[in-house]
Amino acid sequence: MTAPAPAPTPAPVPTGAHAPARLAARALTLAYEDRTVVHDLDLAVPDGRVTVVVGPNACGKSTTLRALGRLLRPSGGAVLLDGEALAKLPTRQVARRIGLLPQSPVAPEAITVADLVARGRQPHQRWWQQWSDADETAVTEAMERTDVTALAERPVDELSGGQRQRVWIAMALAQETELLLLDEPTTYLDIAHQVEVLDLVRQLNHDRGRTVVVVLHDLNQAARYADHLVAMKDGRIVATGTPAEVVTEELVREVFGLQCVVIPDPVTGSPLVVPGTPWQPPPAPPPATDSPARKPSPSEPSPSEPSPNEPSPNERPAS
Repeated sequence: MTAPAPAPTPAPVPTGAHAPARLAARALTLAYEDRTVVHDLDLAVPDGRVTVVVGPNACGKSTTLRALGRLLRPSGGAVLLDGEALAKLPTRQVARRIGLLPQSPVAPEAITVADLVARGRQPHQRWWQQWSDADETAVTEAMERTDVTALAERPVDELSGGQRQRVWIAMALAQETELLLLDEPTTYLDIAHQVEVLDLVRQLNHDRGRTVVVVLHDLNQAARYADHLVAMKDGRIVATGTPAEVVTEELVREVFGLQCVVIPDPVTGSPLVVPGTPWQPPPAPPPATDSPARKPSPSEPSPSEPSPNEPSPNERPAS
């Protein structure tokens, strides 16, 4: 009896920089009127991972994200989605595949939380099927995940900044796209809700395999939550890789102009940036004091005693 042939060894799944990239930019140049913001940028977003873009203010982070979500048309190069130019794809098709939360979204006046979150389902609807059980489930789950269920009937314009931000994130989640772009999603949130939102991003990536691209200002949060980190400066990519590869003292000094020490995070082991010594006022000068009187040496006569060579007043001749 012939032994069965061994099963073929499965091909290794590509990881890191060689992972397949559904979303990519090739020679991307972005401008506002005559001001170029991003210069000839090449970027591959690793599929199924959390990519975080960091960099100083006005370096092109948000502009790049807008182009990846087709909110900004390139002045040169192209954004590719599954190998096709994003600008040439139908809008509804893009909306089913890419969800985007911009930096400062504006809600229609007097719209309620539930109605705004439900708008995330519009790309999935048709004129003959305006609402379905799948839509209801997606909206309910998105609101629960972002802790806004209790706000469902409240007008969005009456909410605090942090509450509004969570509602917008819920709308993006209800869209149920495989790629999710978030531009500074922790803005206006206190530290507890910042952690909740970023934990949610990690959970969505892990449980559902979503590819997520996030723009963050906080370098330590970026290093803590990113699989893949992109550092930008002056409209160009300076470094890409894992947080351990990118977040170094030299790069922080080069990109942010900050003297720092990078140590392992005691909880996650990811790089933790500790800035240098903070400014302190200079020490106050000691109070001024009078100089002590100089004591005469033993060979000097006391000021109250006449000099031995000087005649006493009784011995001085009268004039």
